[in-house]
Amino acid sequence: MNIRKLLYLGLALLVLGGCSQANRKIITMPEPKREAGQTDMLQFKCDPVPIVRVGVIGLGMRGPTHVRILTQISDAKVTALCDLYEDRVERSQKILEDAGEPEAAEYYGEDGWKGLCKSDSVDLVLICTPWEDHTPMAVYAMEHGKHVAVEVPAATTVKECWELVDASEKSRKHCMMLENCCYDFFEMAALNMAQHGLFGDIKHVEGAYIHDLRAMCFNDQDHNGYQGYWRLRYNTAHTGNHYPTHGLGPVAQILNIHRGDRMEYLVSLSSDEGGLSEYASERFGPDSKEATTKRALGDMNTTLIHTVKGKSIMIQHDVSDATPYSRIYTIRGTRGMAQKYPVEGVAFDPDAEKFVTGAGLDSILSKWEHPLVRDVGEKAREVGGHGGMDYIMLYRLIYCLHNGLPLDEDVYDAAEWSCIGELSEISVKNGSKPVAIPDFTRGEWNKVDGFSLAGY
Repeated sequence: MNIRKLLYLGLALLVLGGCSQANRKIITMPEPKREAGQTDMLQFKCDPVPIVRVGVIGLGMRGPTHVRILTQISDAKVTALCDLYEDRVERSQKILEDAGEPEAAEYYGEDGWKGLCKSDSVDLVLICTPWEDHTPMAVYAMEHGKHVAVEVPAATTVKECWELVDASEKSRKHCMMLENCCYDFFEMAALNMAQHGLFGDIKHVEGAYIHDLRAMCFNDQDHNGYQGYWRLRYNTAHTGNHYPTHGLGPVAQILNIHRGDRMEYLVSLSSDEGGLSEYASERFGPDSKEATTKRALGDMNTTLIHTVKGKSIMIQHDVSDATPYSRIYTIRGTRGMAQKYPVEGVAFDPDAEKFVTGAGLDSILSKWEHPLVRDVGEKAREVGGHGGMDYIMLYRLIYCLHNGLPLDEDVYDAAEWSCIGELSEISVKNGSKPVAIPDFTRGEWNKVDGFSLAGY
C-alpha cells in the first residue's frame, strides 16, 4: 500500500471516528443571524459601470501586476494608487505612464488607504496587502460605497468572514476574492467538461498549495519576499492550512458550493515542522534565531472536507519543503477523472484505465476549451500574469461590473474558502476532531442551481 493510500485510510478513520465517538463531538462556531432588512448577495447584480475606476492598495509583490494588466482592459481605468512607501507608488505610476494612461491619485502612509476608499474617483478597490489587512480594508471600502476585490485569503478568521458577508449584504456592494487559479486554462476546460457531464457524478476532488517558499519567507525585499517577514511570522504563530484557496476554489466551483451543495465539516492534521528550521540552520547557522525559533506550522497539512450531499474534498498545504510546485487539482467522478499535477491527463469510460496525456490530451482540451478562454485566451497569454490566468480573472471582474452581471466569485466564496484557515487550525489543535463549517449564506445555499459564469 503506497503512502497516499495510507494517508487516505488514516484520514478516513479520523472522519469515521469523529462522527461515531461521543468524545469526538463536532466542534461548532457561532453563526450570527442576519440583521433585519439585510438580504443575501446570491447572484447580486449592480447597476452597470460604464468605466470601472480602480484604486489599488498595496504595490509590493502583487499590486503592480494588477496595475499593468488593468491598463490592457478597455473598460477599466486605474485612478488611485496607495502604498506605505512613496517609491512603490512612483513605480506603479511609471507602469501607467508607459501604457499611455493618465496619472493616478496618490496615497501613502499608514492611513493612506482610507483616503483612497473615500475617493469619489474610485468604483472598485483592489486590496493587495498582507493577509491581516484584507478584511479591515475590504469592510471599510464597502462601508464607503465601493465594490471590493481582495487578494487571497480574504480573511484570516471566521469572525472576519462574517464581517465580510455582513458588510457586503448591508452595503449591497460586491466583495470578490481574487482567486486566480479558478481561471487557469486547464481548470476552465475541466469545469466545462464537468458541466457537460463528462465525469459523471463527481464524488471526490483534490486541491493544494504546495510551493517551496523557504527562500521567500526569509527575504523581506520587494518582489523577492514578504515585507517585514509577514508570512514567516504567520507561519510561526499558526498551524493548519491558512492558504487553502488556490486548491479549494476551482474544485468548490466544480461541486457547486453554496449553489446547490455546501461544505459541512472538516478534519485536519499536520506533520511536524522541520523544513523552514532546517533551511534556516543551513543559511543562518544552527544557533541563529531563525533556526531555533519554534514554529507552529507543520510542513504538510492535509484537510478533508465533507459536503451536505456526500462529496469529499482533500486540500493540502506545504510551503516548507524541497518540492516541485503543485495544486494537485484532481476531479474524480463515476464516468471519468481529470488531473493537473504532477502530469496533466484525463480518463473516461469506457477506457477509464487509460490515462490520456500528450497529443491526445491536447485534442480533448482544445475541444472542451471554455468559451471564456476561447474569447480572451490569446490576449491573456500575451498579457500574462501567472501564464494568463490573472488577466482572465481581472477581465471577467471588469466585464461583469461593466455589464451589471453577477460576479463569478461572490462574498460567500470569499468567506467559505477563507474560513478553512482557522477551522483547520482548530481541528489540528484538537487532535484532528471534526469542525463544522459555517453556512455563510444563512440557509440560502440551495437557492441557486449550479455554478455558472454569467454570459457563458
